[in-house]
Amino acid sequence: MDKKNNYRWFVLAIGVLAQATFAMGFAGIPITGILMRDAYHFSLYELSFVLGSMGLGVAASEILWGLLTDKLGDKKVLILGLWSSAIVYALIAISLTPEASPGGVKYIHLGAALAITGAFSGSINSSSGRTVMSWFDDSERGFAMSVRQTAIPVGGAIGTGLLPWLTYSYGFELMFTVLAIAGLSVGLVVVLFINAKHAESKYVSKSMLTIPSPPSPLKSIEVWRVVMAAGFLTVPQMAVLTFGGIYMRDILHIGLTSISVILISVQIGGGILRIWSGYYTDRKKNRIPLLKYYAILGGIASLMLCLMVNNTYMGIVFVVLTGLFGHAWHGIAYTEVAVKAGIERAGTALGMVGTTVFITSFLTPIIIAGIAHGYGWSAVWCAVAILTFMTLLCFVSFSKKK
Repeated sequence: MDKKNNYRWFVLAIGVLAQATFAMGFAGIPITGILMRDAYHFSLYELSFVLGSMGLGVAASEILWGLLTDKLGDKKVLILGLWSSAIVYALIAISLTPEASPGGVKYIHLGAALAITGAFSGSINSSSGRTVMSWFDDSERGFAMSVRQTAIPVGGAIGTGLLPWLTYSYGFELMFTVLAIAGLSVGLVVVLFINAKHAESKYVSKSMLTIPSPPSPLKSIEVWRVVMAAGFLTVPQMAVLTFGGIYMRDILHIGLTSISVILISVQIGGGILRIWSGYYTDRKKNRIPLLKYYAILGGIASLMLCLMVNNTYMGIVFVVLTGLFGHAWHGIAYTEVAVKAGIERAGTALGMVGTTVFITSFLTPIIIAGIAHGYGWSAVWCAVAILTFMTLLCFVSFSKKK
């Protein structure tokens, strides 16, 4: 029994490693946007399309991966996603970098390649999340899922520090090669060390088998309310990740090294908040109220940034706060939809939440680029605040249902 108890933490650690590998690229590539704009000679619109494309690919594939995870199992889907995305990264390194194509790379080609990478990477979210639901009961799921989701800001922090340095020192070819090697290596770890036979819902036999199979989460209004709220809550996170660096460089005139340190701090701080949120809600059973508080705090931080957009010190403070509250909610939102759907349908429910999160990840940089070009950065952060506050509409509806 002790070995099995220890093994579930090992499985969680592998899930964290897989998520961190995905996040290195997903969160790290946008931080190279300053360098990408110059090296590829992209306009602001072209850059926004490229930086959002990976999110679009994830969004387009998430529900399908969720359904496949529920049918095929976690391990197969996780390996397929890691190795497929690694292969696409390798192809980008070979053919879609300034070093490999001195004549120039069209933004539509790079964006399409990153979208395909995202489509394969989407498998990691559903498969590793379903594994957590299988191995942990409801007294620990919020904490375990938050630990897994913390891999995103932790992996993002690694990508934020590593990828711009690699790109600046050695070029985009090496950057994409490193991402490919990471995906292939973690996929090999999954092949060698994850025992799929033990991933069949350890706690289901004790507490869930006597409960009738729930309806599809695709038909559940309660699941959809949390799913839509997650989409709105993604806006401040992606605003800071994709264009926070460009805002601080162009408006606050901060150096690239300082920007990297600030954004790494956001990633690490966001990860700490995620873990605390999961631990806290496991004991208080208050996932929805805490999501609501994060929406309020994130909206206020974005609004203050709108009002102090040209103030260097206050700008840094509220960029950090906007990013922190934009990161903090993930674990508890994913746990909430998975619990509502039931373990047998958890992959589908996690795919639903991933779809809205990554659709928002694609749209946010495009919206920001348009607003920044036409109205300026104050309007950008005002729009971020409004969209973050719109999360509360989902919770008002949720409360009435309850």
